Amino acid sequence: MKRTNLLLLLSAIVMLSGIMFYRNTLREREVVILSTNDIHANLANFARLAEAVRECRDTVPTVLVDAGDRWSGNAFVDLAEGRRPIIDLMNELGYDAATLGNHEFDMGASFLDGAIKHSAFRTICANIGKVGDAELDIPLPSVVVKSANGIKLRFVGVVTNYDNGHPDGADSKFVGLQFPDPMECACVEAAKQGVHALVLLSHMGYTKDVEFAAKCDKYDVIIGGHSHDVVDTLVGRTVIGQTGRKLANVGATTIRFKGNKIAGIDYRNIPLADYAEDAAVAARVAEIESNPDLLRSIGRLGKDLDKRGLADMQTFLVANSMHAQIGFYHYGGIRLAKLPAGDVSMADLFNIEPFSSYIYTMTMTPAQMRDMIIAKYNDTGNEKESHRIDLFCTTPYTIVADADNTAVDVLFPQLREGVGYKVAMGNYIAEKYRFEADDIQMHPTKLLDVMADWFAHHSPVEFDNTPKQKVVVRK
Repeated sequence: MKRTNLLLLLSAIVMLSGIMFYRNTLREREVVILSTNDIHANLANFARLAEAVRECRDTVPTVLVDAGDRWSGNAFVDLAEGRRPIIDLMNELGYDAATLGNHEFDMGASFLDGAIKHSAFRTICANIGKVGDAELDIPLPSVVVKSANGIKLRFVGVVTNYDNGHPDGADSKFVGLQFPDPMECACVEAAKQGVHALVLLSHMGYTKDVEFAAKCDKYDVIIGGHSHDVVDTLVGRTVIGQTGRKLANVGATTIRFKGNKIAGIDYRNIPLADYAEDAAVAARVAEIESNPDLLRSIGRLGKDLDKRGLADMQTFLVANSMHAQIGFYHYGGIRLAKLPAGDVSMADLFNIEPFSSYIYTMTMTPAQMRDMIIAKYNDTGNEKESHRIDLFCTTPYTIVADADNTAVDVLFPQLREGVGYKVAMGNYIAEKYRFEADDIQMHPTKLLDVMADWFAHHSPVEFDNTPKQKVVVRK
């Protein structure tokens, strides 16, 4: 009897060992990570995203994540209480985790704290801390998400910082917060064990993601944002993906396992235009974008404006509102590529300039303006915005660049050297760009209000699409 029991026990052990060997060595599993980045409150494709998520979940265990910049770009979201519409939609779709982008800080730390508390998904960021009394509960650096078939994924979040020690944006938005080096913090989090795959949700930008992957090979996947690139690449062993912006695409990372070991990773950017709309989400979006106060016409545009025409409008208005001789506005502050002729609503104006920008005035000589323009053109800290016309201006100028496309001079045909001119500019330039000036003053005047007043009293409005700035490269 004892011998029989012993044989049965040994047989059970052998069988159990075989089962464990199969589970850990032979059994194949997979998980799909669906990802978004730089949504910027764009709701046009949210119903299609909902359908893509549903179809994927019906097919394979799925995790849904975001790599930052969920708002700033749509009046129907950004002017709503707490910017709740975008968070509510993300909650409805069942996002699992999201990192912080620079635009999550646009309304300050206390506002962000409320948004995080309203989010059903986990907000993560490894390179943020407090140095003061900022009203923000610091997010966890990472989170483990377990898929429906038992795969454990660690998501680590990071947001970029610059030479000024914080993400892109005015200093005032980051008071009381500190932002250690995102790459160093991501390396620290990579040492944590106990998961099947390691994923970085990065709002550093594509160039930084590539640099990081070359330095630290611990991550299986980097899901990026910030630079608005459409990316599907491999650096060493690390797959890097980014969807562009405004929900044109959804990222789909398929990770295949043999037992508990990764057998393969595939990343694809899938156009959301290929999907039908989820009816319930489409109805919800239509409701959000039906605010009559934002849709009401406040004036008329007499001719189509492209990016240069919108720049002509912005530079004129910042200067005119302050009775300044010269106006500057930056490329990234104009968020529409064009505005068609016809009725113009407050939503249209907000979508041109969604940052609640206010205006600075100062006195600058052509030499000081020249130094500011050259410094921005040759900027090595933010290469995405360098070596292009970034500073639009009411007065014409020509950037002279050498054979390496490095700016060496700026010519102002209508200005006199040595003369001090009254200059007006948006607060982003005044607080972020490198320049010297005298009599610098901040004004509470909001550019959005200036635009609305101009359309209300000067319609039909017309501006010029002819470029006032150019670059000449000397061979």
